[in-house]
Amino acid sequence: MNYPLPDFESKICPPEQLAQRVAELPRPLVFTNGCFDILHRGHVTYLGQARALGASLVVALNTDASVRRQGKGDDRPINAMENRAAVMAALGCVDLVTWFDDDTPHALILACRPDVLVKGGDWSIERIVGSAEVLGWGGQVHSIPFLHQTSTTQTLQKIRALG
Repeated sequence: MNYPLPDFESKICPPEQLAQRVAELPRPLVFTNGCFDILHRGHVTYLGQARALGASLVVALNTDASVRRQGKGDDRPINAMENRAAVMAALGCVDLVTWFDDDTPHALILACRPDVLVKGGDWSIERIVGSAEVLGWGGQVHSIPFLHQTSTTQTLQKIRALG
């Protein structure tokens, strides 16, 4: 028996197609970014809260090289970007997934001109890349406080301690 492939992979969008694909999404458009290496409760709660701030949510993932430059560890990311993108795209609250190889998603933010820019509570609004631009064109910027104190780094430390 042949089983159909899930359609969530259609939500994965190369960066060069982002402006065109975003134009098809309902507004207000929410944008966030991150590594999202091992997806956990903190991530999905945050993404759900971000999506509630608008009519659609775009998530930009750091490429594997970009993650390594962040100094999270020599073995990070654990999951390759293609796998992280597929998992992210499978979430119902996410409308589009793209990626960036730079150290920041600044170019993507300019390309899609979100109405709402969001990062986690460990980021002050002043430090959020693109905040000045989004505020400048009349958008909103939010730093969403963490509800669940979970992290991929902590999870990996626990796993390594068991080995």
